[in-house]
Amino acid sequence: MIKENFIKLYENSFKENWDLPCYTDYGEDNAFTYGQVAEEIAKLHLLFQHCSLRRGDKISIIGKNTSRWCIAYMATITYGAIVVPILQDFKPNDVHHIVNHSESTFLFVSDNIWENLEEEALGNLRAVFSLTDYRCLHQRDGETIQKFMRNIDTAMKKAYPKGFQKENIIYTELSNDKVMLFNYTSGTTGFSKGVMLTGNNLAGNVTFGIRTGLLKKGEKVLSFLPLAHAYGCAFDFLTATAVGTHVTLLGKTPSPKILMKAFEEVKPNLIITVPLVIEKIYKNVIQPLINKRSMKWALNIPLLDNQIYAQIRKKLIDALGGRFKEVIIGGAAMNPEVTDFFYKIKFPFTIGYGMTECGPLISYAPWNTFIPGSAGKILDIMEVRIDSDDPYNTTGEIQVRGENVMKGYYKNEEATREVFTEDGWLKTGDLGTIDANGFIYIRGRSKTMLLSSNGQNIFPEEIEAKLNNMPFVLESLIIERNKKLVALVYPDYDSLDSLGLNTPDNIKTVMDENLKNLNKLVGNYEQVSTIQLYPTEFEKTPKKSIKRFLYNSIAEE
Repeated sequence: MIKENFIKLYENSFKENWDLPCYTDYGEDNAFTYGQVAEEIAKLHLLFQHCSLRRGDKISIIGKNTSRWCIAYMATITYGAIVVPILQDFKPNDVHHIVNHSESTFLFVSDNIWENLEEEALGNLRAVFSLTDYRCLHQRDGETIQKFMRNIDTAMKKAYPKGFQKENIIYTELSNDKVMLFNYTSGTTGFSKGVMLTGNNLAGNVTFGIRTGLLKKGEKVLSFLPLAHAYGCAFDFLTATAVGTHVTLLGKTPSPKILMKAFEEVKPNLIITVPLVIEKIYKNVIQPLINKRSMKWALNIPLLDNQIYAQIRKKLIDALGGRFKEVIIGGAAMNPEVTDFFYKIKFPFTIGYGMTECGPLISYAPWNTFIPGSAGKILDIMEVRIDSDDPYNTTGEIQVRGENVMKGYYKNEEATREVFTEDGWLKTGDLGTIDANGFIYIRGRSKTMLLSSNGQNIFPEEIEAKLNNMPFVLESLIIERNKKLVALVYPDYDSLDSLGLNTPDNIKTVMDENLKNLNKLVGNYEQVSTIQLYPTEFEKTPKKSIKRFLYNSIAEE
């Protein structure tokens, strides 16, 4: 058990950092100090008390990253209720299902999302609140919540006649073994399950962030990954709030253009991101630079290459704000070519590994001890084993146990039994090896692994990484059809247009050449029979993994 109480971390932080900036909405006037956040939390606690909410009641939150999203989350857990963050990318039917399955009492929601939800499908809710200003959008018959919210300032004056002070911050006494969060996974294999995370699971992640100095008091972060996802939530939000960091919430789709401008303005001290964002920056900013004929020539000259790499590193660091200690990449596999290049230029990045069921962190190593090809080192509060006869050399399922491992899936004992071994290890579903120092090396997902005709294991992700580096390939998906491998490719139409090559004949010529070059890079058992063009980008989860299960039918065509 983690010795620090999860809720007390925030009770102490709001007191100690009272005057420091806490949450700011990027590009808007909304900004809150730690003291102001604590006062907003106190208002919501009065609402919960007025409604006689009990310990363990569930409160759902869905919307873009905003200050009020964070405050609603904090108010829920510090009251002793269970928070249910829902990814805003979920379709209305999925939102209805999650709110109902979790038995949520309240829903905090962005106005634009509420417009697409159906009140009749959410019959168990007592009330719905806007994430713009917390006004009550809907209440069940017989409730007096709208009236109470209109008079919330009067209720605050009555509760705190001398004004709300830091001494008034007293949160519920709740042990770390209690469930505090249901996280409905976005998963790439079908509909999600409600992961039950305890205060101990959350404290394990947050105290690791504190202990390793990922973030400190007075530093800055830019939150652009969805906070309803465990990865961004644990570090950009929960760790940051526990130590007195200033969180700027992007609240927009993180396109490279928008991100670069925000990085320049915020100048974050730590960057938490997914591979897709970094790979786009690499493809758009760095590749055109190093592919110039003069640059290729210069990079082949000893001594000159190090100077050029140093210039590229500085350009990249400056573009990301110039003040960060490292970039932590997680959530999906990183393209090996990008990894190797960043390592070569000594860019301060590292790749971690986790899953929602661990809230999320399993392994991490600081950038200066990170080993390329690995996914970091198993945390000091976790253990790892490989389900194979030779875990150092023979690929097997990665299994973990420790402080961060979830309690189970809500109202789904069968799925909970299936994901744990008989001796209590969590089966990650990922395949890989480890080394003697506890570094983890991932090969692919057990559910996506294909078996060749001669019994060889084929990991589609490894072939896709090579294909994605080929000219005019934006993204790809390897599937099996009639016992042969087929590559679905969504071409980079913008690049083709810019060079006047966007015609069927030209695209076929390019892809035929790509296929020939790809098959030179892969093993005999991994040969791809054909490239099939796909008309749109592949549908993805919020952590930007392709939803492979949606494309199984194409494999059968």
